[in-house]
Amino acid sequence: MKLVLATRNLGKVKELTAMISAERRHKDVQILSLQDFPDAPDVVEDGDTYQANASKKATVIADFTGLRTLADDAGLEVNALKGAPGIHSKRWAGDDVTDDVRIQKLLEAIEGVTDRGARFVAAIALADPKKTHNNYSHKSDRVQVVIGRCEGHIINEPIGDSGFGYDPIFVPVGFDKTFAELGEEIKNRISHRGKALRSALKLL
Repeated sequence: MKLVLATRNLGKVKELTAMISAERRHKDVQILSLQDFPDAPDVVEDGDTYQANASKKATVIADFTGLRTLADDAGLEVNALKGAPGIHSKRWAGDDVTDDVRIQKLLEAIEGVTDRGARFVAAIALADPKKTHNNYSHKSDRVQVVIGRCEGHIINEPIGDSGFGYDPIFVPVGFDKTFAELGEEIKNRISHRGKALRSALKLL
C-alpha cells in the first residue's frame, strides 16, 4: 500500500517514516512524500484549529495524488503566551525564517517569566482520495483526524542538535533533556506526533 505524507519538511518526513516503519504491521507500506510529487499544490493552512489544517492538507493532496494521504499540523502552546504560538508556530516569527530565529523570538517573549509550562499538540489526518461513486464523495466521509499531546516546559537556551522546530528548548514531563537531546527512539515514543501517529495507524 502506498501512503503519501503531505509535507516537504524533510525533518518531518524522516520522523514520520521512522515511526511508521517501526510498526511491524505496517512494514509493507510504501511511504511517499511531496518530494515525490514536485507539482503538488501548496496548501494554504488557513484553518483556525490543528484539525482543520491537517484535514485540508490531507484531502487536497489525496485528491491530487489519487492515493491515501497522511497530513499533520502541530504547534507549541506556551502558558505564559496564553497558548501562543499555537497553530501559528511555523510562521509566528515571520515567513521563511529559520528554526533558530523562531526559538530566539520565543525565548525573548518569555524572558524572566516564572511559568515556563508548555505543550506540543499534533493533529494527524488520514484521507482517502475523492471517489464520486461511493461513500467517499464528501470530505467528511473520507478523512479521519486524531490528536496527540505532550506536556513539558521551556528552558532558557537551546540544547541538543537533533529534531527540528522548537525541539531544542522543550523538555517533556518526566525527563531532564530536551526533545533535541533525547534521541529519535525516545522522542518518537513520547512525543505529541508519535502519540497521534500511533492512533492514526490503527485507521490503516
